[in-house]
Amino acid sequence: MSILERLRVKVFADGADLATMAELARHPLIKGFTTNPTLMRKANVRDYRTFAHDVLRLIPDRPISFEVFSDDFDEMERQALDIASWGQQVYVKIPVMNTRGDFSGPLIRRLSTAGIQLNVTALMTTAQVAEVAACLTEPTQNFVSVFAGRIADTGRDPVPLMAEAVRLLRARPRTGLIWASPRELLNMFQADAIGCHVITATPDVLAKLPLVGKDLDAFSLETVQMFRRDAVQAGFTLEGAPRAAAMEAR
Repeated sequence: MSILERLRVKVFADGADLATMAELARHPLIKGFTTNPTLMRKANVRDYRTFAHDVLRLIPDRPISFEVFSDDFDEMERQALDIASWGQQVYVKIPVMNTRGDFSGPLIRRLSTAGIQLNVTALMTTAQVAEVAACLTEPTQNFVSVFAGRIADTGRDPVPLMAEAVRLLRARPRTGLIWASPRELLNMFQADAIGCHVITATPDVLAKLPLVGKDLDAFSLETVQMFRRDAVQAGFTLEGAPRAAAMEAR
């Protein structure tokens, strides 16, 4: 088995470009998909519902997360019930709080009790993981997305925090932990090592998959060749007057 085939962590592709999602759906490593309003805006999605139904027709056999976009909990609930009706593989993304910092716990509890599959998103602390987990009811299947990449952006090592999140969710076997917003391919192996259930990855991270296990001497040579090729193509030279001036300075 290859290194990638030995991974226990599931890889979900993160994005909202329909053509790219279709391409990634053919990749055997991709076990699910996640989207969010920011990715949709970046992909120039204009009609949320039409986009979502296009995705579900294209990818009918794997979990896909679509996020509510209201800032009002009552409207979030209405949107969540609508989104959940789109298919059995749909997970409704609920942010851990609204823009005023109000915890989404009561809404999470109501939706979970109603049997809605949730992906609670934008968590960054173990306290949030514990609070959210307490609001999720069995036997609903759920995900909790901790933004490990953004935690790393603050200069903190996300691995101990994510390992503690795995421990906190151990008593809830139907709630999976997602390592969200990874910054590099190494995160895939870090997530796997601590027993994280899922890691999301954008196309730019997934594009590095062919590098896994690459011979480092060969990689070093290719890097030097790249520098040389770019220098030649740029037409760089240190010939002429600057060289003469340097000799005179001696």
